[in-house]
Parts: sequence; C-alpha cells; structure tokens
Amino acid sequence: MPSENKQISRRDFMKRGSHAAVGIAAGALASSSMLQAAPKGQSMKLGLVTYQWGRDWTLPTLIRNCQKSGVLGVELRTEHAHGVDLPMNAAERAEVKIRFDNTPVELVGLGCNWAFHYPDPVRLDREIEGAKAYLKLSHDVGGSGVKVKPNALPKEVPAEKTIEQIGKSLNELGAFGADYGQEVRVEVHGTDTSELPVMKQIFDIATHPNVAVCWNSNDVDLNGKGLKYNFDLVKDRFGKTVHIRELNVGDYPYKDLMKLFVKMDYKGWILLEARTEPVNRIEALKEQLVLFNQYIQSA
Repeated sequence: MPSENKQISRRDFMKRGSHAAVGIAAGALASSSMLQAAPKGQSMKLGLVTYQWGRDWTLPTLIRNCQKSGVLGVELRTEHAHGVDLPMNAAERAEVKIRFDNTPVELVGLGCNWAFHYPDPVRLDREIEGAKAYLKLSHDVGGSGVKVKPNALPKEVPAEKTIEQIGKSLNELGAFGADYGQEVRVEVHGTDTSELPVMKQIFDIATHPNVAVCWNSNDVDLNGKGLKYNFDLVKDRFGKTVHIRELNVGDYPYKDLMKLFVKMDYKGWILLEARTEPVNRIEALKEQLVLFNQYIQSA
C-alpha cells in the first residue's frame, strides 16, 4: 500500500510538471505574440487621388511620380490624363494591369461621378449601368473597387424616398460588384447627403456587405454632435478607402481624425484628394507622407 501511494504521488507530480511546462510555454508564446503584434494603425497607408495633383500626368508619369514620392497607392479619377477610362479594349485594359503589377504602386481603384439621387428613372438607370461598366473596368485593370456618390436630396422629392432609392441602387451595385471582386465605395458627398446622419440613413438601407462608406473629410463632419459622434455613425461600414485633403491646410482636425482611425485599427488606404497647386507636386507628396506618418505615430 505505501509503495502504491508513492507511485500515485510520483505520477501526479509528473502530470503537474507537464501541465506547468505547457502553461509556461503557452505564456511565453503569448508574450512573444504580443511583442510581435503591430501597433494599431500600422496597416493604414497613404495614397493619392488623381483629383488635382495627378490630373495631368500620363499613366507612366503618374506611376513614376508615386514611386519617387513613396506614396504607393492611387485612385484614378475618370476623364484625367492617365487615360484609364471607357472605352478601353481588352488589350488596353491588360496593359494597364501589367504596368501596375510591375511596380510597387497599387491601383486602389477608380473614382467616378455616378450618383443615384436623380428622380428621373431613365437617368437613374443610366447612372447604375454606368457604374457597372466601371466596376468591370476596375476589375480588368487590377483595381479593387469604384468610388461613386450620392450628390443631393432633390427638394421636389421627399428625402426618405430619395434615401431609399440611393440605398437600393447601391445594393444592386454591391451585388454586381461582388461578382467581379469589386467594392462599391460611396463617397460622403453632396448637398445634404454629405451630412453623416443622412449617410447613416442611406446605409441602413444599403445593407449589402460589398457597399462601403468612403469618409471624405468634409467640414460638415463637425456638425451636430461633432467629429467623433459622426465618425461612429458610419465607421462600421468603412471599406478599403477614405479621403482626406492636405494635412497642413485649413482647419479640419486631422490629428483627431487620425486618432479615431488608429483607435479602430483601420487597415485601408487614406487617399489624398489634394486641392492646392504646389510648385513641385512630388515634393508636396513627400511632405504629406511625412505628416501622415507623424500623425499615426503620435496617435
């Protein structure tokens, strides 16, 4: 009997020792993972919208200038000198894709002006079909989505009706874009529709998971209960892109905005939709990249 008790104690001891070793190893692994985990906000990247600073650059020049500046993502606005627009044949689309694939610059997507607030059903249908054509184009050239917008709440139509129309149009586009791997990015834009509570109402209807809010850094973001409240209204629907202006121009609270993005650990592109006319746009891009990184680090 005494030897049996001794045997059990030894077995228990060995089992406990084994459990302790596993626990220590797991704790060490967890600690190592915590040390290796990237700080929040480190997945955010600065890119460029070819709204002003890239409007007159051909595609090779645009890619080259992005590489020089270190700003390695671009949203191509339609009807600009880069020439990525309709109509383009299959060979031309393939050439654009190859150009980006051979560089570190990412084609984030296309920026279009298709909007879905029009009361005229013929015009609305034309806008929806136009957006679909650009979703196909973005797919073919290697982008990941297309920016669209609401632009107004027409006074002759009840606001609720227009909001519902916009939301349903976006759901249709979201389903269509999903078949091509293309995100539908809805810029917070337009008279009345740039108000974040209105955008929230639109997205209460536009529930398709492939439809995303593209924050646009408008002055009206500060209306009502302020930046954080308005940000929180739509942050759960952010997609791969958001828009900012120059970080050192105007009174917009970009430091506060970046803190909000870092806090939620946003992982998309912060796209610069610049509006000024610097003498040297490459150097201006470099300056914006420095400021962007400083804001992220301080946040």
